[in-house]
Amino acid sequence: MADDYAGFDRVAGLSHASRSEIIAPYGMAATSQPLATQIALDILKAGGSAVDAAIAANAALGLMEPTGSGVGGDLFAIVWDAQKQELTGLNASGRAPRAMTIEYFQEHGIESVPPYGPLPVSVPGAVDGWFELHGRYGRLPMTDVLAPAIAYARDGFPVSEVIAHYFGLNAKARAEFPGFAETFMRDGRMPQKGEVFRNPRLANTYEAIADGGRDAFYKGDIARDIDAYMTEQGGLLRYEDLAEHHSEWITPVSTSYRGWDVYELPPNGQGIAALQILNILEGLDIASMGFGSAEYIHAFVEAKKLAYEDRARFYADMDFADVPVETLISKSYADQRRQMMSMDKAATSYPAGDAKLEEGDTIYLTVADKDGNMVSLIQSNYRGMGSGMTPGKLGFVLQNRAELFNLDATHANALEPGKRPFHTIIPAFVMKDGKPLISFGLMGGSMQPQGHVQIIVNMVDFGMNLQEAGDAARIRHGGSSQPTGEIMTNGGIVYMERGFSDETRAALEALGHTLGDTDGSFGGYQAILRDHEEGVYYGASEVRKDGQAAGY
Repeated sequence: MADDYAGFDRVAGLSHASRSEIIAPYGMAATSQPLATQIALDILKAGGSAVDAAIAANAALGLMEPTGSGVGGDLFAIVWDAQKQELTGLNASGRAPRAMTIEYFQEHGIESVPPYGPLPVSVPGAVDGWFELHGRYGRLPMTDVLAPAIAYARDGFPVSEVIAHYFGLNAKARAEFPGFAETFMRDGRMPQKGEVFRNPRLANTYEAIADGGRDAFYKGDIARDIDAYMTEQGGLLRYEDLAEHHSEWITPVSTSYRGWDVYELPPNGQGIAALQILNILEGLDIASMGFGSAEYIHAFVEAKKLAYEDRARFYADMDFADVPVETLISKSYADQRRQMMSMDKAATSYPAGDAKLEEGDTIYLTVADKDGNMVSLIQSNYRGMGSGMTPGKLGFVLQNRAELFNLDATHANALEPGKRPFHTIIPAFVMKDGKPLISFGLMGGSMQPQGHVQIIVNMVDFGMNLQEAGDAARIRHGGSSQPTGEIMTNGGIVYMERGFSDETRAALEALGHTLGDTDGSFGGYQAILRDHEEGVYYGASEVRKDGQAAGY
């Protein structure tokens, strides 16, 4: 196999890593923006908890990476409480507005929820998520937690290369919407690399939230401004939808993969797809196949196809649909599904199982504190800068997550008022021998479960360390059936990063796989590992983006 990052001459002799793991004794933060990482560390050093630091970093990313996050979007988190020795999950995703019905779209001749504009906007859940997390685990007042992001919003920050690139891509579909250009396009264009960008509108919004709490967003002037804007633009979101919103504390679910207990959150998210894939792969001798081999990549892709057919059929808001989670993530079910795989030929289609009843951008961050608390947090607007709807002078865009509803009334993910749409963003956590081991995530739409699996397999089966596991070349399969209704009929496309050999590519094509060009959609990884024997944290961050892991 060709070295996946040829050109690096690693002193330590690591074949996959672009840089070393970060090791620190007292605390660790890993985010997709170095300035946000530094904010998280400052909060930890000031006596804040891991959750305080995570919220502070998330607020900073809503300013510095509005191309993937912001208070107009949703949030999910998994938290390890060191004092209670308890792993808890938070679903802070918003629901469909009261007026959003299948009949509305039928009456207007709309066959699917559009990606941009006023119609795909669901209730933004992130702010309520902040306050739920802070209410349980926060130590510092929210005014202190949000102060760094407010200061950067007023004083400005230099735009990084990756985000400048995403700014340009996002503007193409959104510049026409009222409020967008006024907020983000100084002098009629998006910020460029190295330019200092300011967002005083967002600073005002953050100050209102810090002073007035979550009700300032959901029941105060911010909610009224959103209502007025959406009414003017012909949208369906109203003040009442915001006022009724609430997050939900949930129990993470898990499977054991060769002794590692991997935890995800249950639907409406897609996290259990990672558990299904791992269960299927556990029945195969992955280690003997070797990283980068056609045999391993084929097995991974076929397992992914099987899991994603179930994802398309079953995954939905469990308040509205009977999702057979226990069955889907069971070993016996995986054994049944694995029998459908051929190691000699790529399948063009698979049926969903009898369980008895792809585009997106996101930020992921993880923080750990001196007391052993760890938080795995993911937050998103869905498609980059969301719907493009930029209300009033609030300084942020509203998400377009309702695009993921199915307009077939018989489907588990069918649109209903008050229902949460199928969700792509998923945090992850690993326990081993009853102790917290790794808090990690990998952002990027339908890549996320695939990325989670590859991180675990890289570490467990191929012996990579925390940084190597993220740096090693990735695989992404696209074209599986979708919860929105699209069906896989031709086997989809396998995308591979540079670093896989020509021989591997040829062998995959001989098995019947269609290979696509490397398109850069391989996600963004952050992780923290706890070494209990030495009492230190290891941190890792994504080489493909601007991320930084740092500790103290």
